[in-house]
Amino acid sequence: MIGSLEIVVILVAALLIFGPDKIPELARAAGKAWGDFQKAQLSAELGLSDLDMMKPTKATKEPEPDEMDNKIRQIAESAGIDVQGKSTEELLSLMEEAAKAK
Repeated sequence: MIGSLEIVVILVAALLIFGPDKIPELARAAGKAWGDFQKAQLSAELGLSDLDMMKPTKATKEPEPDEMDNKIRQIAESAGIDVQGKSTEELLSLMEEAAKAK
């Protein structure tokens, strides 16, 4: 463990080497680097230890196929495409063609 005498010696040596103008800049850079290191460490710890957090929740789950089909049909209708009797794949290709034509 570093004692108070060692800290004083290090500070005096830094003052003599870098001068009084550079000390605040160096301290600011060291503090920013330390903060970035701690953030990276925390994110790594959370990523490795909390595997349950990586499981999808209701908010992050993809929509059900029926919901997706309904959304595609709504978008196609709003684009002026006739949706009667067409599959989702047909609607998607028609929407793609309409987008390319514009």
